[in-house]
Amino acid sequence: MENQKEFPLPPAYEPKNVEDRWYQEWEKSGLFKASADSTKPAFCIVAPPPNVTGSLHMGHSLTYTLQDLVTRFKRMRGFNTLWLPGTDHAGIATQNVVEKELKKEGKTRHDLGREAFVERVWEWKEKYGAIITRQLRKLGASCDWTRERFTMDEGASKAVQQVFITLFNEKLIQQDYYLINWCPRCQTALSDIEVEHKTTQGNFYHIRYPFVHDPSDGLEVATTRPETLLGDTAVAVHPEDDRYAGLDGKSVNLPLVNRRIPIIMDTYVDKEFGTGVVKITPAHDFNDFAVGNRHKLPRVNILNPDGTLNENAGDYKGLTVQDARKKIVEDLEAKGLLLKVEPHEHNVGHCYRCGTVVEPYYSKQWFMRMKPLAEEALKAVADGRTKFVPDHFRGEFEKWLNNIQDWCISRQIWWGHRIPVYTCGACLAQVAAAESPKACPNGHEGRLEQDPDVLDTWFSSGLWPFSTLGWPAKTKDLALFYPTSVMVTSWDILFFWVARMMMMGLKFMGEVPFREVYLHSLVADAEGKKMSKSKGNVVDPLNLIEQYGTDALRFTLTSIETKQRYVSLTPQKLESSRNFVNKLYNATRFVLMGLSDGTEVKALESEELSQLKLEDSWILTRLFQTVEEVTADYEKYRVAELSQTLYRFVWNEFCDWYLESIKYRLYAETNSAEKKLAASVVVTVLDGVLRLLHPVMPFVTEELWHKLPGRTESIMKASWPSPLDYIRNEQSVIDFGFLQEVVTAVRTSRSELNVPPSAMLKISTLGSRVEFMPGHPKTILFKNLCRVSEVNRIETGRPTKTAVAVVSGGELYLHLEGLIDIKAEAAKQQRERQKLEKYIQSIQGKLANEQFVKNAPEELVEGEKAKMTEAKEKIYRIDHNLKFLDN
Repeated sequence: MENQKEFPLPPAYEPKNVEDRWYQEWEKSGLFKASADSTKPAFCIVAPPPNVTGSLHMGHSLTYTLQDLVTRFKRMRGFNTLWLPGTDHAGIATQNVVEKELKKEGKTRHDLGREAFVERVWEWKEKYGAIITRQLRKLGASCDWTRERFTMDEGASKAVQQVFITLFNEKLIQQDYYLINWCPRCQTALSDIEVEHKTTQGNFYHIRYPFVHDPSDGLEVATTRPETLLGDTAVAVHPEDDRYAGLDGKSVNLPLVNRRIPIIMDTYVDKEFGTGVVKITPAHDFNDFAVGNRHKLPRVNILNPDGTLNENAGDYKGLTVQDARKKIVEDLEAKGLLLKVEPHEHNVGHCYRCGTVVEPYYSKQWFMRMKPLAEEALKAVADGRTKFVPDHFRGEFEKWLNNIQDWCISRQIWWGHRIPVYTCGACLAQVAAAESPKACPNGHEGRLEQDPDVLDTWFSSGLWPFSTLGWPAKTKDLALFYPTSVMVTSWDILFFWVARMMMMGLKFMGEVPFREVYLHSLVADAEGKKMSKSKGNVVDPLNLIEQYGTDALRFTLTSIETKQRYVSLTPQKLESSRNFVNKLYNATRFVLMGLSDGTEVKALESEELSQLKLEDSWILTRLFQTVEEVTADYEKYRVAELSQTLYRFVWNEFCDWYLESIKYRLYAETNSAEKKLAASVVVTVLDGVLRLLHPVMPFVTEELWHKLPGRTESIMKASWPSPLDYIRNEQSVIDFGFLQEVVTAVRTSRSELNVPPSAMLKISTLGSRVEFMPGHPKTILFKNLCRVSEVNRIETGRPTKTAVAVVSGGELYLHLEGLIDIKAEAAKQQRERQKLEKYIQSIQGKLANEQFVKNAPEELVEGEKAKMTEAKEKIYRIDHNLKFLDN
């Protein structure tokens, strides 16, 4: 029976028995907390605040894995590290959730009134708002939870008020009529990021707009939204379109409305597309709004806030957009003005929360002037105060800022930061203030009314890097950690959040909010498609954690993060990562089993270095090189590269080669000189491996760390490995590399010739390096790795009944007599060769079929070619073997 002394670790790794236990210990021990120690270099990340309504999704998982990876790395490097977490109040999303609850009770928010409704939302937040932060703990996020913030807590609210008041007084925030995205269901303005564009099957409706001067003729206009013609105030053609020469200054009659509207000339029109005629509806199309401004066209709004048509729609008043569209098409057809209808697939904006079609809507909103702030952000990037990883995002950032538009910051909901502007009912004077002014600035009596709108959620999150550190108060955290070190987030919110944080930080702190911006990929499904609920391809990371363990999920996400726009998550990659976690666990268990007899294990001392065997010098040198390489990758956010480097080192070099090489020493007599030296080296290497892997796989490394001799404190408190901790013997890498070549050649020949694994080989060498001469110390290692009983050096000629393995500088002859039935093996390989030839012929037949090559997917054709290449390589190896078997 196994017992704890002999078996320090259970036979199999069970993440569930490890992860929660260690996370609770880390948090309880205060290991995530930053200090006020200004003598240590400061490192700070503020976490992108997830919505309080949210639950962990793959986007969060990648972002927080990468942030945790960087944070744990810097913590081990000796930085005073602050990873500051928090959540976003998510105005529209949270209000929708609570309104749905009220609907079940037969109520609306208007039944409660504003104050009572906001209280109800706060109650919901207190009850459910921590779900996402509990899930982030499952992911292993080592945030300083003692500093957790919320975008509507007291400190953040003060920051929002002060920023708004300052910008208002500087006339950078003003109220005006403008075209915005409007959700009829939520009845609020939306930011661009809150509009989800979906491919929709619709129609192009070709409508004749009769000339005023000749009603029997007219212009043919194609539109996907015929109901908006009720708000048309012009039709436009390109000034260089010869088809419409002479029409400038003339007019058409607006169908069904019989309102006279002008024909205008504008280069916005694409004369090569469709009929080259565009209807202009300034109050319901963003491009038309710009055209209307250039030509000073009136703006006719035909919509009510609930999405029905208003009094400007005439006979269609009160209809929904869809009902109006149907009725208008019928009426156009009845009047002979509908020329044709063509199917047309196009992108239609939908509210990302409720799925309602979003309407461009002309309304009075609060806007923030962005160009003055953008200029400072552009300068900061130009002079290198903030750098982008990958660098190509800098160009996109600069292009967007150079073309930036004013920002609609008001939302027509109740949950959020209410706009701190008060208006006098008598003279309409407006005052921005933290509390209601007692009197109108112009001396009118009566209470001033506060604006009913709230601020866009992105307004408060734009202040995140400094509001979370205590601004506007001059706190120690603000002095110590601002500017923050790096912002890690996905590329899709570069403009909506990163750019706004840049502008706000420069405006109110006089310095950039972060020195680096690392924009990572978005996680797609196994087929490379973006995950969305509508497609049904969303993967729940909590289910993956349950199935594979947190470390396997984190390692997968890290290894696929190649800084592309989208990266694919597949079950195969997750299984590979789980296998890697298990490989590390089993390797550690193998080592600890060898040490369970009480053999003394101590740190390598200088006098022992001269006693190192080839395999010891090689693995310590390779660890030296790996530390150098991986440390540089961590610093440069090359996370896929560092993951693969660590994978290869642990799996291939440490487990497959080094542990195999020292097996006979590790399990030798207790406290023998050979065993003690092997134990010291293997524990040194395993110690380094666990520290290198800890930022990526925190749980299994913490668990295994405590099983190593003498480890009592958390691995989080261990220092980062330095190459100087290990020897550097380049010659050992060359020598062991040759040994690997020889061993691989022998093992390959054994496998191809079906020599039983248990059989001991005799080998003769010709021209091979001196290391493998009989009696040489390194021959012992070679024999152990290849199951070789005897090695003899010959001067010339190949012995009979042998197979040859060609290596650098010579040949090795494997004596086969007595190990296999040579004739039977030759016949078997001949039969396999014939099967492969038929297989190749069948593939060649497919590839010779022009229809197959033309119609089959490219990956299928390439797959067939790859199969044929593989089969030809097998035939080559069989022919190679038959030469020896026939001899």
